[in-house]
Amino acid sequence: MHDRTSSALADRVVIDTAAVASSERFEMWTDAVNRSFVPLRAWSADPEARAVFDGRLIAQTLGPMSVSSVAGSAVRVSRTRSEIARDDPGHIKLGVQLRGHSTIIQDGRDAVLAPGDFALYDTTRPYSLDFDSSFRMLVVMFPIEALRIDRGRLRGLTASRFSGQSGSGAIASALLRAFDGALGDGTLQNRLPLSDAVFDMVAAALGERLDSEGGVGEEARRRSLLARVELYIADHLGDAELSVSGIASAHHVSVRYLQKLFEENRDTVSGWIRERRLDAARRDLGNVAQNEQQISAIGARWGFTDAASFARAFRQQFGVSPSEFRAHAVPEH
Repeated sequence: MHDRTSSALADRVVIDTAAVASSERFEMWTDAVNRSFVPLRAWSADPEARAVFDGRLIAQTLGPMSVSSVAGSAVRVSRTRSEIARDDPGHIKLGVQLRGHSTIIQDGRDAVLAPGDFALYDTTRPYSLDFDSSFRMLVVMFPIEALRIDRGRLRGLTASRFSGQSGSGAIASALLRAFDGALGDGTLQNRLPLSDAVFDMVAAALGERLDSEGGVGEEARRRSLLARVELYIADHLGDAELSVSGIASAHHVSVRYLQKLFEENRDTVSGWIRERRLDAARRDLGNVAQNEQQISAIGARWGFTDAASFARAFRQQFGVSPSEFRAHAVPEH
């Protein structure tokens, strides 16, 4: 079965190999996985297993990310340098184990996942996933910019198991599994606040892992300071008087040191503040519960005291005006 439902808000695809002859199922599933993600190679070492392969895929867009529930019989999936050369969007993937077990391999590490656990992997470098028995996995694919973390820093966390039983990982896992349920029954709505919630929770889990691996070296201290500064900015986003000098003073460092700290992550302090404010305003504009709020009031809530400059900054960042964005994100019923 290959079913596609489309609307202005959603594009949902359902593929079930049970609808075709057994000899065609493995190729059908492989083709579906390649079209939903990035070019991959799938195989089963057991010819008999291929002959009775049973697979299913449900995929839907959610804001800047794609969400897919992938199920199948025992199989190995890999992305080699040849597949990367064919298509390299530079995206990150997050796999949440829902049924069965898997091993995700990348950058010299193996993440063995049980139901509830998750791991991240980078489509720009080779990786493989081994499923030794029947499985189901929720796969989220998104641009790295959504996490606001440098690819070099993330590289130290790829193919690392995040437990779905404790800490921020447990909260992120619960949220993602709830998404899987909505994806399965067709009730998942393509709303930007939902995708933002995923990114916020995954970023929290990443931050928790980075903190636990800290140590007392200079790099660890700089990373800790950057995390504290980012939290401080998040707490004061709505303050129109928030400034680089004020942030530096609050953390007992020079303006130059603070600027250099952000430059190492390919950003500026003011640029980071502006993007966070615009993201916050975008979330509010896409929130149906705030549809009665004036656009200028939402901008002012996040530090944009001038409505015209807010509109210009929003258009420059997202390619549409605030009113155009709201009209698309929160259509009238």
